[in-house]
Amino acid sequence: MLAPYRDRACAGLAGKILELGFGSGTNIGHYPAAVTGVVAIEPSDTAWRLSVPARTASAIGIERGSLDGQILAEADDSFDAALSTFTLCTVENPAAALAEIARVLKPGGTLHFLEHGLAPEAKVQRFQRRVEPVQKALTGGCHLTRSVEGMLRDAGFSITALDSFYLPGAPRFESALSLGTATWS
Repeated sequence: MLAPYRDRACAGLAGKILELGFGSGTNIGHYPAAVTGVVAIEPSDTAWRLSVPARTASAIGIERGSLDGQILAEADDSFDAALSTFTLCTVENPAAALAEIARVLKPGGTLHFLEHGLAPEAKVQRFQRRVEPVQKALTGGCHLTRSVEGMLRDAGFSITALDSFYLPGAPRFESALSLGTATWS
C-alpha cells in the first residue's frame, strides 16, 4: 500500500545518503541506482536486526550511524541527501533532528520526506488533538499534530516539492501525509 509513496519519496536520491529512522529497512528496495551508500540512523537494536535480510540483499552499502537523530556524530557537509519516512512524528525534538540533518548535508543537499502529521482540515485537526495523547501512549510517542511543512520551514529548509494528501482507505486523523523534497542551502 505504501510502496508507490516510498518510490516517490526516494526518487532522485543520489550519492551518499543519510536515512533518519531507518527502521527495518523498508526503503531499501526503493533506493534509486544512483545511491552509492547509506548511513542508517536507527536507535532500535530490534529494528536493526530485522533489517538484516534487506541489508544483506542490497547492492548498496549500508552502515549504521548514530543512534539519535537529534545528536548526529556524522561530519558536517558529508551527505548528498537525506531521507526521512514516518520518523519526524516520533522524534522527541524534531527541530534538533532537522538542524542536525541540515548540518550534515552538503550545501544544496536535499531532504526527501514522507511523513504523516497535522491534517489540512480543521475538523480533522480537532479530532487529532483529542486522540493524540492516546496515540502517543500506544505508538511509542507518535504525534498526530505536527505540521511537516511548518517544521521544515522553521528549520530553514526550502521546500522544493510538496504533495499533501490523505492515504486512501485509512482514517483521516492518522493518514494526513506530506511527501516531497526540501533543500538546505
